[in-house]
Amino acid sequence: MPDYRLEMELGGLVCGIDEVGRGPWAGPVVAAAVIIDPARLPHDLRDAIDDSKKIPAARRAALAAAIAAHALVGVGAASAGEVDRHNVLQATFIAMARALARLPARPDAALVDGNRAPPLGCRVVTVVEGDALSLSIAAASIVAKVLRDGMMARLALRHPGYGWETNVGYGTEAHRAGLSRFGVTRHHRRSFAPISQMLSPETRLTR
Repeated sequence: MPDYRLEMELGGLVCGIDEVGRGPWAGPVVAAAVIIDPARLPHDLRDAIDDSKKIPAARRAALAAAIAAHALVGVGAASAGEVDRHNVLQATFIAMARALARLPARPDAALVDGNRAPPLGCRVVTVVEGDALSLSIAAASIVAKVLRDGMMARLALRHPGYGWETNVGYGTEAHRAGLSRFGVTRHHRRSFAPISQMLSPETRLTR
């Protein structure tokens, strides 16, 4: 389970940052930044925070609300268009910087999930598999996942037929079938295959 040791080793005000949505064919990259004060965090919440991928969806939503009530949270996103213009890594960095900028307090340092350090204007420490090690990063992973899943569910109502309410933009068979039937939307990442392969003059762009 993740704990607070890395934050304590850094000292000062430390945020954890994680992102969701680098791999999907559609939708934004979403990042969250979370600053935890262990003294304000209820023990049951602390014990429940883990890598978002290990937590069922309904439980994630409840945890995200509890984290927002007991920690400082900032969120940011980079659109599909920004992914295409800048590449997905740089779009991820943009989302992370926006999340940090929306924190109510400026951190002294950031623990960032992964092995690439975004330019954030403060000390950055990357942590491979950080959502399994750092409580702040794990909390950020939950917030980002719940936020992005909700965004994709709302987009699914406006763009039915791609299965975004369940596949959240990833390349499933249902998503591929929707592309074949309905074409490419403005929320698709045109730099990603198979979207780029569909963008011939005769391809129907829709919705």
